[in-house]
Amino acid sequence: MAILELKEVKKEYRKGEQKVHALRGVNLTIDKGEFLSIIGPSGSGKTTLLNIVGCLDTPTTGTVEYNARHLAKLNEKELSRYRKENIGFIFQSFNLIPVLSVQENVELPMVIEKKWSKKEMADKTMEILKAVGIESMANRLPREISGGQEQRVAIARALVKNPLVVLADEPTANLDSATAEDIIALMQKINEERQTTFVFSTHDPLMQKHAKRVVVLKDGTVASDERG
Repeated sequence: MAILELKEVKKEYRKGEQKVHALRGVNLTIDKGEFLSIIGPSGSGKTTLLNIVGCLDTPTTGTVEYNARHLAKLNEKELSRYRKENIGFIFQSFNLIPVLSVQENVELPMVIEKKWSKKEMADKTMEILKAVGIESMANRLPREISGGQEQRVAIARALVKNPLVVLADEPTANLDSATAEDIIALMQKINEERQTTFVFSTHDPLMQKHAKRVVVLKDGTVASDERG
């Protein structure tokens, strides 16, 4: 079942007097439960595509649909709300708040939305911390745990609201190879057990090796789209 469709998506930027064509008519359908890597050289359009999929940017032309809902019909406030409710993000730099505990970092997306009671937030947070194997570290600060554990916290934070899709920008870039393997295995486990859809932008051969589908971008277009 398709949860996301991009149709003839183009993105143009102005750089001084020069027009930059970041995406040149991308067509892409992503189904529920995919484990997909987007790869390509610098300047190929990976970051732009991830930003559009993540509702952080909008196409110059073309359409983006989540569950057959045209995002172009949403205003900025509605788009922001849609992003918060449906999309989880994992960053290569982890982006944890240093003065908040592990539990507080994972609860943060729910705190911002103000939809849950303290007990509901605590229960959901401990459930996801257990799923990623770090429930015993709930009260520690980011500086008190390893880089691999920090990335597990970032994954838990992305998953805590059961998003439609999790977008990961170079999620293993700051990890050694052994830790990267552990993180990839964890995301595969979550993907298989929860049918969570993962979309990665990556240069890491390990991520490409374990992906179920690899989309290659070149000069703002889809050069190849292969399933493993």
